[in-house]
Amino acid sequence: MPRPKTNPMGEMPFLDHLEELRWRIFYMLIAIAIGTIVGFLLVQYLGIMELLIRPIRPLLNEGQLAYFSPATPFFVTLKLALVVGILLALPIVVYQLWAFLSPGLRKEEKRVIVPALYFGLVLFCLGVAMAYFFVLPLALIFLAGFQQQFLAPTIEVGEYLGFVTRILIAFGAVFELPVVILILSVLGIVTPEFLRTKRRHSIVAITVLASLLTPGDLASTFLMMGPMVLLYEVSIFISAAIYRRKEQGRSILSPSEEPPAGAVGAEGP
Repeated sequence: MPRPKTNPMGEMPFLDHLEELRWRIFYMLIAIAIGTIVGFLLVQYLGIMELLIRPIRPLLNEGQLAYFSPATPFFVTLKLALVVGILLALPIVVYQLWAFLSPGLRKEEKRVIVPALYFGLVLFCLGVAMAYFFVLPLALIFLAGFQQQFLAPTIEVGEYLGFVTRILIAFGAVFELPVVILILSVLGIVTPEFLRTKRRHSIVAITVLASLLTPGDLASTFLMMGPMVLLYEVSIFISAAIYRRKEQGRSILSPSEEPPAGAVGAEGP
């Protein structure tokens, strides 16, 4: 990618910013396309489909999912390959976003945000693992327990895989809360005081979000709510630690700087 020219103050003209953004998006799309090709091979030959079907296999009469169109197996494989491709390309996507945004950040901010991105990957994997090993089996058993004397399960593969991937990705995403709060605190957008005063509102929002993202049984809803409330409390601790470092002069930002005037939770004049 051609590097846009900067002026003597190191600033880049607006149109050059757009040009760089266009190239960054192009590289992200290329990464997703290559990841999708690799994902197609993984889904087709390395048993990813089996991993996703394993939680429901004990509940199937003949041990297999059903489909109702000749084209369904191909399109299911393609959709699953796209999801896998996006996950495989995610490090490159994050890098391209970081490369575009990082020139506008201070060195101290970069020093905190870069490790936070790696920590976010660990949290995402923990959320997916929790959903796969605990939430998904409980949800499937709960949902299959209704009207068994009248209904026999014939589960369509597309509906099932959509259900599973939504749960896995939802849990991985909500586990990113501490990383999001850390980055917003480093940038001065939120403060620990704001997070503390909005704790009750957050619990209500977490309850609603968990109800929407889980299949509807109380077990899986509480299994999402519990970690989210805990992660919110951890986020308050992280935000407070960041602002404490600022006040002590070992700051992420310079100690003389206050949160920006538009920061959420910043005191007014």
